[in-house]
Amino acid sequence: MKNALFVLAIAFGSMALNAGAQAQNYPWCAYYGGAMSGSSNCGFSTLQQCMANVSGIGGSCVRNNLYVAPNVRHPRRRTDNLIYGDSADDCQSSG
Repeated sequence: MKNALFVLAIAFGSMALNAGAQAQNYPWCAYYGGAMSGSSNCGFSTLQQCMANVSGIGGSCVRNNLYVAPNVRHPRRRTDNLIYGDSADDCQSSG
């Protein structure tokens, strides 16, 4: 029984270690304080969010040079077999 619990604990522990944390990936950073001191927060999606955060407390906003945009696949637009009318007569001009 003790061996089974030990194996189970090892299995759950290894699963927890394999689920790695993902770093935040946002395009704007806020820098607080002076140039050589202070802290930063690169957790803003828009410049407006960043500016609202530093408003009143001091700081500046710059683009995150480590930002990598997510790779979003857009569905391909089908251009074949498009039907614009009921028959070929719809394409003829009257007159």
